[in-house]
Amino acid sequence: MENILMCNFCGRKKNEIIFFVSGINNSHICNFCIDKTYSIIHSNNTKKKEEINPIQIKKPKEIKCFLDEYVIGQNEAKKIISVAVYNHYKRILFYSSSKKNEKEIEIEKSNVLLIGNTGTGKTLLAKSISKLLNVPFSIADATTLTEAGYVGEDVESILTRLLQSVNYDIRSAEKGIIFIDEIDKISKKSNNPSITRDVSGEGVQQALLKILEGSIINVPPQGGRKHPEQKMIQINTENILFIAGGSFDGIDQIILNRTNQNSIGYISNKNKTKKNNNIIAEDLIKFGLIPELIGRFPIITHLNPLDKNALKKILIKPKNALIKQYQKLFNMDNISVNITDEALDIIVEETLKLGLGARGLRTFCEKIFLEYIFNIENTKSILTIGKEDVVKKLLHS
Repeated sequence: MENILMCNFCGRKKNEIIFFVSGINNSHICNFCIDKTYSIIHSNNTKKKEEINPIQIKKPKEIKCFLDEYVIGQNEAKKIISVAVYNHYKRILFYSSSKKNEKEIEIEKSNVLLIGNTGTGKTLLAKSISKLLNVPFSIADATTLTEAGYVGEDVESILTRLLQSVNYDIRSAEKGIIFIDEIDKISKKSNNPSITRDVSGEGVQQALLKILEGSIINVPPQGGRKHPEQKMIQINTENILFIAGGSFDGIDQIILNRTNQNSIGYISNKNKTKKNNNIIAEDLIKFGLIPELIGRFPIITHLNPLDKNALKKILIKPKNALIKQYQKLFNMDNISVNITDEALDIIVEETLKLGLGARGLRTFCEKIFLEYIFNIENTKSILTIGKEDVVKKLLHS
């Protein structure tokens, strides 16, 4: 009579591969029991990790003080985002605590929309927040997104990046932060009806709604349509904080038209800044965002353009200031670098002309330090860069 192999744990008789238990004679275990054991071990390990590394809630003032070390100026925006992040993670801890059965009042999450010119610190604010809280963080570019079925990336790919940043740990990813950059680029192309479908504008906005409000989303682990056979991963976005940023070029004119302050002549920068801070939902709708999407971003704040004073502080004050970075690089070769105040002023003036905000500072710093780094073996142990050196490198390059 043929000997039928049976699993010693569940008693199953299957025409499957049977694995022998190491060290025990004539004992067998089936695939089903192996998978079940693995899932139990994985679940216990995940719980232990969560107990060891809980989210540390910082008070709003503590969050702002931390942001002050990395971001110069933008005090109002930092205050708003500090309160939003504090409330968001306090909400997460409440729902995960033993008091979850007492949740009579449901607290909704508050996604944040940052509006400001390029180089004003939108991305840096989001990165700094994730660094402080030690939570998963990813950046998604809205310009690459298209409606499902068209060339480009599906909106679910923004969740794939978050998953990849934590090595597909779903529990960690569900408490992360996603920064959606260039969200103004998915505005409706026109208010006029058209035969052509707006697959990278209004179509993307519609597809983002479900993800932003908090739902269980099927996410392709390898990101997109190149692997249609892949098994989907389910992620609950209810506790994921979405921070969106965009320059929204042209919204100034929309605000001026609404406030009936569109006059002939010159408008001072001071007055222009005040008007920018007065952005309301109506302005964003006229710009091309649909009302449903704006409703998913209840917190809207504006970042002010950077002036000479702010740009100079960005060069030398923050923890990761550009000048400090170059000094560290030279210090690795036992070279001490000093740059005069007049030299810094020249860099700031040229950056303002370029109009790229803080990003423009690096462009000019690279030009200044290029030759010194290229000839590093001939560079003196004490390197002093003055006004004449900067003028020679920048104005005559």
